[in-house]
Amino acid sequence: MSVQSILLLIVFLAVLLALAWPLGILLTRVGDGATAPVPGMGWLRGVERVIYRIAGVDPEQGQGWKSYAVSLLLFSLIGALVTYGLQRVQAWLPLNPQAMANVSPDSAFDTAVSFVANTNWQGYSGEQTMSYLTQMLVLAAQNFFSAATGIAVAYALIRGFAARSAKSIGNFWVDLTRATLYVLLPLSLLLAVFLMAQGVIQNFKPYQEVQLLDPVTYSQPKVGADGQPLLDAKGQPVTETLTTGTQTIAMGPVASQEAIKMLGTNGGGFFNANSAHPYENPTALSNFVQMLAIFVIPAGLCFAFGRMVGDRRQGWAVLAAMTLLFVVCTCVVMGAEQSVHPGLQALNVDQRMGYMEGKETRFGVSASTLFAAVTTAASCGAVNAMHDSFTPLGGMVPLLLIQFGEVIFGGVGSGLYGMLIFAIMAVFIAGLMIGRTPEYLGKKIQAYEMKMTSIAILVTPTLVLAGTAIAVLCEAGKAGIANPGAHGFSEILYAFSSAANNNGSAFAGLSANTPFYNSMLAIAMWFGRFAMIVPILAIAGSLAGKQRLAANAGTMPTHGAMFIGLLCGVVVLVGVLNYVPALALGPIVEHLQLFAQ
Repeated sequence: MSVQSILLLIVFLAVLLALAWPLGILLTRVGDGATAPVPGMGWLRGVERVIYRIAGVDPEQGQGWKSYAVSLLLFSLIGALVTYGLQRVQAWLPLNPQAMANVSPDSAFDTAVSFVANTNWQGYSGEQTMSYLTQMLVLAAQNFFSAATGIAVAYALIRGFAARSAKSIGNFWVDLTRATLYVLLPLSLLLAVFLMAQGVIQNFKPYQEVQLLDPVTYSQPKVGADGQPLLDAKGQPVTETLTTGTQTIAMGPVASQEAIKMLGTNGGGFFNANSAHPYENPTALSNFVQMLAIFVIPAGLCFAFGRMVGDRRQGWAVLAAMTLLFVVCTCVVMGAEQSVHPGLQALNVDQRMGYMEGKETRFGVSASTLFAAVTTAASCGAVNAMHDSFTPLGGMVPLLLIQFGEVIFGGVGSGLYGMLIFAIMAVFIAGLMIGRTPEYLGKKIQAYEMKMTSIAILVTPTLVLAGTAIAVLCEAGKAGIANPGAHGFSEILYAFSSAANNNGSAFAGLSANTPFYNSMLAIAMWFGRFAMIVPILAIAGSLAGKQRLAANAGTMPTHGAMFIGLLCGVVVLVGVLNYVPALALGPIVEHLQLFAQ
């Protein structure tokens, strides 16, 4: 691991901490409810009241966990239907200068679920599939709403810990509105302006046809009248050689989409190359700021958690556990991509720069590997390098970060409530060891909470492993694999891990825009999101109704180094027990094969 990589990581974490602390204060005020003013944003109070009046929402009316869950599920279902519908009719709507066709039913279904679930998995190429109207009206809108939904669930769980014998865990419509209005919209506006200053485009122009300095000759498969590739007598694709002197440059309202893509830990790229595209991520500074944008709200929510439960040390403890796990994993992936490849070593190849295959040359190995760790530690599918091209161990770390449950910072809201579920598991294990009824933040953790915790923790591994098993057994699943053997297995495992854990990044190499994968991954995304949220809301409701007990001599401290270590251990242990057998069939075998050749 180079000195450059170490310095980059240190600077990144230092700047993140400096930004997350004041943001935590803002998030606290936003989570205090509809009656709490937000300093410096009093002018938005009128807008907030108008929204409640139009929606017919009483902001003073609290909701129990069941009512909260029903509101959330209903809102998400309506969002999915609207997102699906607009894709299916975009060809006949305005703001479509390239005359994009209507999206196919299976792809539209997959995309609608993906963006509503805050996953933003893309089986399509953005600049060749979606009109400007579709990008802005439903995809960007769901980037806001799905992120605000995650923040709302985090607030609900925090209130469960902070409340004393309460029946309400808040109001979903209030939490959704305030998270969008006071947090996501202002931050997105600021980031969009910054990105435009860096060179990210923002326009509604048709795509530009430009002349090349030198003509380019290339080969491509010939297709028949039915659109399928033509095959010769031996069953091989028939190719044709073409020469072109022009190139089409895609345009669009990119900066506004890019801002919420990062801040909402969404990750859906306007362009197929995502954050490796110079119109999405033009400079080293924009790359650094985009990484900060992914983590800043999840980190800020840790500070908000400490403030809202009345003990700031609790927020520091959760943030410390996240940071410790993140640093260890990041050092591994950075080291793996800068190590000596045994095959290249035998050829005396100079590897001082590390492995550049699949990396963006503008950023190099250090910034590309840090970005990979950030985007998979958070539930953000943005990528500026192809994880498929990483070394086996380097590619395993992003995969493992996803499989930990997206709790190492994680998505906006989902990272915090996911880590708090592991904290409940940690105090339960500690209680078993010392023979005491487990407590966390003064609330007794009993059978009901542990049942819901078990469901929340096990639902995603079940979806990942079952989906992967079905895919490798079905011809439709195996047909999408571009690489044979262990690497091909890793591609499928990564796809289902990314979908079920609401990440959305792709390992690449897997042809996933097929009816089989569009349907299977959509199922994984929907249940990976909402089959976890509902048990968490049930825990919030149960905890809110309990008295908050005062700490005594037998109470386990949950803010010190021992608890931080226990929490990290539980996260790693659950990940290892769930996924090590599958990882052994993919990246671990592939790594061993490097030395066997």
